Amino acid sequence: MFRPVYLVPLAALSLLPLPALAQAQAQAQPQAQAQEGASSQAETGQPPQRIRQVTLTGNEACPTAAADEIVVCSRLDPNDQFRVPKPLRRPPEVPAQNQSWVNRAATVDRVGRVAGGLPNTCSPIGAGGQTGCGIQAGQAWAAEKRQQQREVEQATPESRTDIDIEDDPRD
Repeated sequence: MFRPVYLVPLAALSLLPLPALAQAQAQAQPQAQAQEGASSQAETGQPPQRIRQVTLTGNEACPTAAADEIVVCSRLDPNDQFRVPKPLRRPPEVPAQNQSWVNRAATVDRVGRVAGGLPNTCSPIGAGGQTGCGIQAGQAWAAEKRQQQREVEQATPESRTDIDIEDDPRD
């Protein structure tokens, strides 16, 4: 294809003022924003100065946010606003060295029953020693599930303030 020689330099000359125009526009934008006064956070790209979390009850309205803050609202059932939060309701497991003498005596009694082969002890010794194997397996399974639930609750803190109806102890 034949191109005239004079078109290439002419095209190059027409593109020369473009970088200067782009630079002039880039300089004009910050000046216009400064003239407007306070610009929004999205335009400045700066993080908010304050994040406020508000828990609402009943028909309360979520407060409006100022220019330099974010307001996060969550709603709580008015009947549950004075209840102790769920993670604090369950007492933690007490280590053996910190338990009372009553619990220690119960442990010694339980060990003595297993060693003696009494009924409901899951022991191969004595008559009826095997009857406690099912009970012991069920108790071990329940303890394992409780421990797994505690680990899940500790690993992922609850960000919600609502309470599950199935786990409500008032029922």
